[in-house]
Amino acid sequence: MTTKTTKIIYWSGAIFMSLWFAASGIFELIKSPVVWDITLQLGYPPHFIYILGVFKVLGVLVLLLPNRLLRLKEWVFAGMFFDVTFAFFSKVAVLGISTTLDAVIAFSVLLVTYIMFRKLYSPELIFGETY
Repeated sequence: MTTKTTKIIYWSGAIFMSLWFAASGIFELIKSPVVWDITLQLGYPPHFIYILGVFKVLGVLVLLLPNRLLRLKEWVFAGMFFDVTFAFFSKVAVLGISTTLDAVIAFSVLLVTYIMFRKLYSPELIFGETY
C-alpha cells in the first residue's frame, strides 16, 4: 500500500469519525432528545453526558489537525475506542443487540483509521525523542 493510499484511507476515516463524534458531542451539549433520551435510558447521569460532549468536540478538533499533536491524537483514539466500546456494551445490556449497529460501524471505521494513523506516524515520531 502506498503512502498516498494510506493517507487517503486515514483522512477519510478521520473525517468520518470527526463528523460522527462532532454531531454526537454537539447533540449532547445542546441536550438533543435524540441523544439524551437514549443515554439516560442506558443509565448514565446528566452531568456525564455534558462532559462527554465537551471531550468529543475537543477530540474532533485535535483529530483534524494535520501532523500536529500526535501524542494527543493517540489519546483521542483511545477515548473514541472507549466511547464506542461502552456504547456497544451498554446498548447490549439495556436495549439488546439489535440496537448496536451504529457502534459496530463506528468501531470498524475507527479501527481502520487508527491502523492507517500508525502506518503514517511511526511510534518513534509519536513517543520518541524527536517528537
